[in-house]
Amino acid sequence: MTDDIIKLERMLLIGSTGPNLGKTELACDIIKKISKDKKITGIKVTTIKQKDGQCPRGGQGCGVCTSLEGDFDITQETDSTSGKDTSRLLAAGADKVFWLRVMKTSLKQALAVLLDVVGPDSVLVCESNSLRYVAEPGLFIMVRNPDEKAVKNSAQEVIKLADEIIAPDCRGFGVDLDRIKLVDGKWRIMSDATAIIMAGGRSRRMGVDKSLLPLNKKPMAEAIYEQLHGSFSQILISSNEKEKLAFLGLRVVPDKEIGQGPLMGIASALEVSANELNFVIACDIPYVDLRCVREMLKEADGVDIVVPTVGEEQYEPLFAIYRKSSIKAINEVLSAGQRKISDVFKHCKVKYINLDVTQNLANINTMDEYNEYRKRYDN
Repeated sequence: MTDDIIKLERMLLIGSTGPNLGKTELACDIIKKISKDKKITGIKVTTIKQKDGQCPRGGQGCGVCTSLEGDFDITQETDSTSGKDTSRLLAAGADKVFWLRVMKTSLKQALAVLLDVVGPDSVLVCESNSLRYVAEPGLFIMVRNPDEKAVKNSAQEVIKLADEIIAPDCRGFGVDLDRIKLVDGKWRIMSDATAIIMAGGRSRRMGVDKSLLPLNKKPMAEAIYEQLHGSFSQILISSNEKEKLAFLGLRVVPDKEIGQGPLMGIASALEVSANELNFVIACDIPYVDLRCVREMLKEADGVDIVVPTVGEEQYEPLFAIYRKSSIKAINEVLSAGQRKISDVFKHCKVKYINLDVTQNLANINTMDEYNEYRKRYDN
């Protein structure tokens, strides 16, 4: 993978582990659903390793590769009746459709040109595996037949980056299309999980309420909420000041007992949560790495808590996944007069996972840190 990858939250990327698994059908279904409210640009990418006449899919070549002049070619589809994949995307309701044929070595260059062609505000539904080498889309879905043993070469390296792996069946696909959402031009997939924003701290080191400090002209708690919106079936606020964040329109959960610290806030919110899995985030972590969160949710099977590690010895309990099964241990620790979240870990099955997100887990505790963050990232 390239280090300077292009981030495209307005792109939904659909790949597959083999031929004839229906990724075009899935793309068409999504376009039909979303294009009722938003113009969608469809993109089909054919990546070519070498122009030697051998089809990258195996078997006799069709001439697509050998007919390519230069390193890439971008063609706009105008016929919605031919039955080609690009034609099907157009017939499904895409406003425009483009076919990109590109040498694998020129993917990034070709993508940059393609983005200029489609325009900076276009919402994209794209079919490709190889494009994931150079782009980080808002959502990457991989279609895979669970019965197949072989995975085609273009999928082998990128499948681990998929946000959702779905299987085709006789009824279509094993995914509820209502879970796939376009939120403020950004692609999201909703998890059956609750997000809990911890906004009950006293902000002693900051000197002012951190949850209301402006980021991008919005209170920090609102900036976090907007990043979470569309990715969780429920979002809660943990705070003893219900009126302070009432403008968000979310349920504010007070502590069962005041003055017991964030551990009490976690326990109180977990008890009213509608879901078994819960993502807990402190309101002083301004950037939510949703890819990291989705990865932690995947790792939650068979454990009570998933905690990301930072380096060898540090971890972040306020950017972690908690099952409802952890409530008993949390309450026992609180009843024993202890308040440290790490005390709970001794009584639960915990999975520590290094997601290499040190930079993204940076939190803001002091005014100097806040001013530095705004200087670097505030628009």
